[in-house]
Parts: sequence; structure tokens; C-alpha cells
Amino acid sequence: MTELLGKIQVNIPFTMLYESYLDRFLENKLNPEIGIDAIALDNFSLSDFEAIAKQFHERDLRITLHAPFMDLSPGSMDPKIWDVTRNRFEQMLQLVPVFKPVTVVCHSGYDERRYWHIRELWIEKSLALWSWLGRAICDEGSVLVLENVYENHPDDMRVFFKTLVAQGVGFCLDTGHQEVFSQVPLKTWIKHLGPFIGQLHLHDNHGTQDEHLAMGQGVINFRMLFEYLAAIRQEPPVITLEPHTEEAFLPSLEYLEKIWPW
Repeated sequence: MTELLGKIQVNIPFTMLYESYLDRFLENKLNPEIGIDAIALDNFSLSDFEAIAKQFHERDLRITLHAPFMDLSPGSMDPKIWDVTRNRFEQMLQLVPVFKPVTVVCHSGYDERRYWHIRELWIEKSLALWSWLGRAICDEGSVLVLENVYENHPDDMRVFFKTLVAQGVGFCLDTGHQEVFSQVPLKTWIKHLGPFIGQLHLHDNHGTQDEHLAMGQGVINFRMLFEYLAAIRQEPPVITLEPHTEEAFLPSLEYLEKIWPW
């Protein structure tokens, strides 16, 4: 289990890390996926971020970042909303050379229920933003990966990965979001987007709410997913456990150890 810990990330918002969880992450040698939200960007100084990053780097722990997403719209038709979205990403970009993350996760943000009537325009605006951000992150030695949330079908995201090859943009498959919000099964997602998978966000649910349960406590077929990935790649993608309670962490780790194919 200790060996597996060194191969995965564990999600933690920066504010929680700074105020409560830093010692536990360092003592247990947990690789963090640090959530950078608006609260963190507006309430902490660059030196605060640098102090945290230094402690992880000194211990050779691998970092990934999760960019802001709440109320942001990368494909917005409202120029002011689009500018706010880009501005938040510009703030986050200043932290990429500080944390030196392997990946930076962003929500792609498409919702068929809201944007079906402007789909092509929404995608065009999104591509402009992701092209800029993907290049900027790539220039810092990291990789932008786009995460599914409310997307019904992998075709809602496929255009990004096919178009942004030069920027190295990859897919972050969030298993919990796929199970709750998608109208097609997990097999369809990995059939269409499997080669683009650069990261996994792992948590479970019963298919009705985004519960963020421990792996194995819901209905998601993780074994099938891992068997597929092991058949097409010799090394695992970046893998992040996303427990939203401390109690969900250890059961997820134990479950993951049972199905780990690499």
C-alpha cells in the first residue's frame, strides 16, 4: 500500500491544506492534487503558495493542480464572463512555475441543457481559451487536462483533444461525474476517448448524486476501466483519489490496490 501511495495523487483544496492538512500530507508522503479556487487566489499571497510548494518539493512529492471552476464559463457568449474566466486562469498560471505540477486540471464546462442552441459558438470560444491556456501550461513544462462534469456524451469533448494536439491537451476522466451526468455508459467514454486519457479522478456513487464515495461503495465498474487502460498502455495515467471525507480515503486506497494492473 505504501508503494501505491507514491503512484497516486490525493485531492485537497489549498485552503484546507494550508490551515489543517499539510502535516498529514507530508508525514504520510501523499502526493497532492491542490485545488486552487477563487478563495485561495484572493486570500493568499505568492509567498504563502511558495512556502507550501517548497515543502512538497523538498520531499520529492509529485504535485498536480486543479484550476478554479465555480461559476466560470470558458465558452461564454458574454464577453465579460469570458474575460473573468480567463482572468482567473491567468491568476492560476502564476502558480504553475511555483508548484511545477505534472498536470493542471480544468473543467471543460459544456452543459447540453444550457448551451445546446449555441453549441458550435460555445465550442469555438472554448477552443480559443484552451488553446491559449494549454500552450501557456505546456511552456511551463506541465500538461493541461480537461475534465468531464455535465457532458452527456464523449463527443461533447472529443473536439478539444483532436484540435489541441499541438498544445498537448489531454482528457481527465472523472468516473463519478460520468456515472451521474452522462447519458451513455462508461464503456462508450473509454471507447471514444480512451487514447486521450491523461488523468483519472476516482470516486464512486450510486448513479443519482455526485456523492464522492470511496471506490467500491457504489456502482462504478472500475475494474473494467483499469483492464482497458492496462491493455493500451504500459504505464498508468496520472491518478487522483477524490475522497470528500477522511473516512473514504483508506477504503479507496485498499480497493485500488486490489485492481491495480501495472
